[in-house]
Amino acid sequence: MKLLVTGGAGFIGSNFVLYMLKQHPEYQIINVDALTYAGNLENLKLVENNKNHTFVKADITDAKAMEELIGQEVDIVVNFAAESHVDRSILEPDIFVKTNVLGTQVLLDAARKHNIKKFVQISTDEVYGTLGETGLFSETTPLAPNSPYSASKAGGDLLVRAYHETFGLPINITRCSNNYGPFQFPEKLIPLMISKTLADEQLPVYGDGLNIRDWLYVEDHCSAIDLVIHEGRNGEVYNIGGNNERTNLQIVKTILVQLGKPESLITHVKDRPGHDRRYGIDPTKTMTELGWKPKHSFETGIEKTIRWYLDNKDWWTRIQTGAYLDYFVKQYGERLGDQE
Repeated sequence: MKLLVTGGAGFIGSNFVLYMLKQHPEYQIINVDALTYAGNLENLKLVENNKNHTFVKADITDAKAMEELIGQEVDIVVNFAAESHVDRSILEPDIFVKTNVLGTQVLLDAARKHNIKKFVQISTDEVYGTLGETGLFSETTPLAPNSPYSASKAGGDLLVRAYHETFGLPINITRCSNNYGPFQFPEKLIPLMISKTLADEQLPVYGDGLNIRDWLYVEDHCSAIDLVIHEGRNGEVYNIGGNNERTNLQIVKTILVQLGKPESLITHVKDRPGHDRRYGIDPTKTMTELGWKPKHSFETGIEKTIRWYLDNKDWWTRIQTGAYLDYFVKQYGERLGDQE
């Protein structure tokens, strides 16, 4: 089996590559990433010498590059590549539309041309909008995105569905809740709060801090995608959630307790525009149809995550200073220089 994994140097994508090469060591993976700010080749050090892992620096909006790669007898395309930070999407919506909509369309065209076995679109629960105090997002919940990020992801999802309905392209779409775990870029909530807590800096919490998210340990997400690839019914959407709803304030306080720091570090700041109040995922379909079940409770997952950031301080401090970008030049600069 040969997989093309896009966005495979990012947080979830790199975890997925590591997971799949461990679970299926005979599989071949072509790993494509544009190495924008959140892509980091240091995430892939464990497999950089693996003969079944090939890294290619390329942008999914580059039609020629994507067609050439998918034309290398690729069986499955797994599309993680996305601009994914809500705050950044408010500042620069155009970048999100280009990558998350146009990039998806480019991949779909190449996948269709080369008759791949399946196209798996990795999406987010944010495409569903926001929930009240009760209820959960199911696969039939209407799409109602509230940020430029989630709107661009919804646009990509709808293109994937359209290529299935119009051209018969075999597809699945997965929509997950908030991931956390190793290799998450330090601007995201959990690693941001860990790093600032360790530095005894003020912890900025939007609004009243009572916005609720369902949290999913990244390895559990990867195991679900593995099942979708192999067992998912053609054309179906699968929600992947951890059944771990927490307010942002609860998350921050948990990190403070784990690290033995005072709640006086918390500082409430002005809420961001269009901040969805609550997300909650119903993963029943994925669990019943595919036999998936998360292995990590939030308590075990957050403990492992905090331990990883404590043990890998060099990794995230290099990102904060920008030094992680040097690794690409060291590893691939001469070999890929002509492609810049």
